[in-house]
Amino acid sequence: MISKSIISLITLLIIIILTTYLLTSSSNPITTVDLRSQFSFHNTYSYSPTPCRTGSPLRVYMYDLPNRFNVAMLSNKFPKVVAIHDGCKDVEAVRVLDPEMADVFFVPFFSSLSFNTHGRNMTDPDTEVDRQLQVDILKFLRQSTYWQRTEGRDHVIPMHHPNAFRFLREEVNASILIVADFGRYSKVMSNLQKDVVAPYMHVMESFVDDDPPDPYNSRTTLLFFRGRTVRKSEGVVRAKLEKLLKGYEDVHYEASYATGDSIKASSQGMRSSKFCLNPAGDTPSSNRLFDAIVSHCVPVIVSDKIELPFEDELDYNKFSVFFSIEEALVPGYMVEHLRKIPKEKWLERWRRLKEVAHHFEYQYPPKKDDAVNMIWKQVQHKVPAERLAVNRARRLKVPDWWR
Repeated sequence: MISKSIISLITLLIIIILTTYLLTSSSNPITTVDLRSQFSFHNTYSYSPTPCRTGSPLRVYMYDLPNRFNVAMLSNKFPKVVAIHDGCKDVEAVRVLDPEMADVFFVPFFSSLSFNTHGRNMTDPDTEVDRQLQVDILKFLRQSTYWQRTEGRDHVIPMHHPNAFRFLREEVNASILIVADFGRYSKVMSNLQKDVVAPYMHVMESFVDDDPPDPYNSRTTLLFFRGRTVRKSEGVVRAKLEKLLKGYEDVHYEASYATGDSIKASSQGMRSSKFCLNPAGDTPSSNRLFDAIVSHCVPVIVSDKIELPFEDELDYNKFSVFFSIEEALVPGYMVEHLRKIPKEKWLERWRRLKEVAHHFEYQYPPKKDDAVNMIWKQVQHKVPAERLAVNRARRLKVPDWWR
């Protein structure tokens, strides 16, 4: 599979790109967008008080940062895209140019791209560039009246790569962070109360024509895995599972690296399997889960510390199967459990996968309840708790008794 760093980079860029254009309305029905020339965070759009969906959309103010924090890191060959605008129909957030009107403040620092561009080896001299960008963005934010007003609690900062903002992330631990999981964050820094878990962008193409007469029997492989088996931390379970799952005729477990051919083979494998194995990687999550979802292959999740996107709205038990690492390493236990799941129960999960897959699609223009809208909806869910914390802190005259 493609490395986690590349996947999170792609996801981050899409989130930021969609944020820039999604949060404004345009009168042009079709626009060709050159992402280097147009992605400047300068525009003349004003906030329209007309809601873009039922209810009140989240009002987002986006800081105007120097390009070195974002688009200057993009390749000159970054492609143009054709974007069809549909006003702001069905979006969960709108961009406001008056910060006094904002519910949250978005910080468009490409911290994942900074790591991949400047600090990927973590030891070479370019790493200093990544560290300096973090120092400079903190200086910028601390000079902001709006950061000072709440100590950054109402600021949204993407950190989707596990190593993004790695030098100074503790300095922004009060903010709403957009993360892939909490694998490299301390408990005192990041948590579900204030942060948003966002999905990786899937690598496999979405299975849009999955309507066979007999879905269960058309998928001839019971359990499928294809990917890297040498991982760190919880991911060492992958090598152990490789040994345990040998010899099963209806189980496909193969060590593989990301190439065009291997991605194609993985997609075909997922589409022809009833269950897709998703063991932890270097951190608890993996983009493989989202490949399985859009392939309508029931995910089998083996990761004791995984946190899942949009879980306050989605019940993963209705379309996934979970095993603890301890359970998965009992010889024969996992395979026998999967074999005992009745056809009707599997079909219920398969149908539910088809219903929820659109929540994991990053799209422009946005569509109702797609990944971008779901992320902003999650951010909106965090706002009341952040306001409570801010207002409460302002009125306290003594040390906080609650702590």
